[in-house]
Amino acid sequence: MKLTLRGIVFSALFAAFVVLFGFISIPLGFTPVPITLQTLAVMLAGGLLGARYGFLSMALIVVLTAIGFPLLHGTGGLGVLLGPTGGYVWMWPISALLIGWLLPRIRIRGIWGYAAAFLVLELFGSLLLYVGGVPWLAYVTGMSLSKAMVAGCYPYLIGDAIKVAAATLIIASVRQVFPPERLTGQGIPQE
Repeated sequence: MKLTLRGIVFSALFAAFVVLFGFISIPLGFTPVPITLQTLAVMLAGGLLGARYGFLSMALIVVLTAIGFPLLHGTGGLGVLLGPTGGYVWMWPISALLIGWLLPRIRIRGIWGYAAAFLVLELFGSLLLYVGGVPWLAYVTGMSLSKAMVAGCYPYLIGDAIKVAAATLIIASVRQVFPPERLTGQGIPQE
């Protein structure tokens, strides 16, 4: 697996988007899970960088946060990754990987192309995060799984669908000008 400098730079850029989008945060009083735009950045990383570099960008966030860099809402360390929202964060690299692997196989043109891209982004950029996030939230807080669904899933579904729609439109537009190969330097002859 050969990494290109361009791909690494864009991976770092998308990792920075996650950090930046984390500062756009709306806390809800009944749950430790805030509303953020971070999942939008995860979807964009996978959709625009592809599987390898999308995974790398999100893994970079997880590793640097674990080391102690204050990347998530201005905090870092293992305590953040083992806290109530840690399960969502652990899923980011997997989410970006699956989106980056599946989305390039879809031609995003016409209603069916957009619908297929929306479905991939909804399944792997939104719902997959709940697979890791909600059970971990229940475990850490001592909630039942049904209460964790109320605190960590249901209130976010409409907002996630809006983020998925925005990601679909952004990815379709950007990919017309900058396909993943151009952004990451994969498949471009090196001088």
